[in-house]
Amino acid sequence: MYQARIEAGIPAQARRPVRDVRVVVVGAGFSGIGAAIRLREAGFGDVLVLEKGPQLGGTWRENTYPGCACDVPSSLYSYSFTPDTAWSRVFAGQREIHAYLRTTAERHGLGEVLRCGVRVLGARWDPAAGRWLLETSDGAYSAAVLVLATGPWHVPQHLDVPGIEEFTGPVLHTAEWDQSVDLAGRRVVVVGSGASAVQVVPAIQARAAKVHLFQRTAQWVLPKPDLPVPAAFNWCLDCLPGSRGALRAGQYALQEGLGYAFRHPRAARLVEAGARAHLRLAVRDRQLRKALTPDYRLGCKRLLTSSTFYRTLAQPHVSLHPTAVTAVRGNEVVGADGTTVQTDVLITATGFRVGELPLAKTLYGTNGRTLHEAWDGEPQAYLGTAVSGFPNLFLLLGPNVLGGSTSAITVLEAQLTYLTAALSHLEQDGHRALEVLPAAQNAHNTTVQEALRTTVYNSGGCTSYYLSPTGRNIFAWPWSTGRLIRRLSSFDPASYTWYAPAEPEPEPEPNPAGLPAQARPQHGHHTSVVRGEQP
Repeated sequence: MYQARIEAGIPAQARRPVRDVRVVVVGAGFSGIGAAIRLREAGFGDVLVLEKGPQLGGTWRENTYPGCACDVPSSLYSYSFTPDTAWSRVFAGQREIHAYLRTTAERHGLGEVLRCGVRVLGARWDPAAGRWLLETSDGAYSAAVLVLATGPWHVPQHLDVPGIEEFTGPVLHTAEWDQSVDLAGRRVVVVGSGASAVQVVPAIQARAAKVHLFQRTAQWVLPKPDLPVPAAFNWCLDCLPGSRGALRAGQYALQEGLGYAFRHPRAARLVEAGARAHLRLAVRDRQLRKALTPDYRLGCKRLLTSSTFYRTLAQPHVSLHPTAVTAVRGNEVVGADGTTVQTDVLITATGFRVGELPLAKTLYGTNGRTLHEAWDGEPQAYLGTAVSGFPNLFLLLGPNVLGGSTSAITVLEAQLTYLTAALSHLEQDGHRALEVLPAAQNAHNTTVQEALRTTVYNSGGCTSYYLSPTGRNIFAWPWSTGRLIRRLSSFDPASYTWYAPAEPEPEPEPNPAGLPAQARPQHGHHTSVVRGEQP
């Protein structure tokens, strides 16, 4: 039945002969590229990366809005196996990061395993074959292992208010930027005050005639030391053995220091003092400063960094409206407090639907349920990587592995270590599949949720994308990144069910008596399962 449900949405031209692959990776951003490189280095050469976009890059291909850049230092927001990268800035911009991904993929020869322009429409686990059957815009694939590398910053969160469909000008989501729209001399409304808003508003203010920012919630913003990296400094790093590694380690330690504050609300107050001082120095107007001061603990929402955002809001042609947008009437934007603003261009910096994993509604596990149905609005996994009921499925940057200060690449590389170790166990022991035990997954998530209860993520007094609509934290890891790396550094086979290869059909037995088939001894084609122990 669920195969028919998948095929209902598949165009006829996509139904071609099935192509067998050992590992299929879905997505070619940081996660997918890193997975392909690490898997091939570990000896798993039969890897295929399927990317729906016209080229690799993931979120760094999709997000091209003015000012788009990373808020983690470049030397930490990069693969550890590319230590010779010479970044032009402390915090690289979108174009440089995208170019870095293309160069890295080319250096490791990923062109032969990457298929761009291929959209995965659905997948189901075939228990008889012990493989994932994928339907794509390029036909059908069969994979022993399926790796979802689509990431949490994938599905845009669009502004949904009455009248927005009738807006008379361009509507631009920051993740779906239209480069043909010219903002010069135009009135612009920006909705949102999160990570993309603090970048796009300073970047467009010099061109626009008037900028209005609608802010539903004030954010904590720390200064961002975004400086050019002199060529001489990069030369020194190249000449001094171990210097790039030392720089990366130092930046990791700083990020972990912030993470400690998020896990200990009292320590967060020290960081808050620095953020308040940053606001006071940049904004002299008391009313504006009051509107920009959060009423919740720092770290409850994603911590923002910018040295230009506050100064931009103090400009005479930039206005802050501390209210939510409730409607659009023609070319007029209406706020919850009754504010009305006429505009030529509407920019929605409203982020992503972090809890919605692409493919979750068309990914069918052992019992015919989709991942979306299994999660029921509350994504959870074992170590953010494996999900009970979905054998040989691995998530990268899955639920509850990130934090407010962590470099996603650090976590990603730890997960890739775990992934390659899991597949090595399959190879060495001759089993065709593994599936995390429900008890192991439930125990892990119970411990995680209990530990999160006292962190600023849960107790900071705000609502954020860290939390599901029911209030469950689906995003954050409650301990240090080092602890997560240690957990992922070695595979734990006792937490998994192991599926042995199916036994071959026996040779037909002689039938001298001429017995009818139903009267002869029957031999079932079965699979042995070992639960909770390494075979």
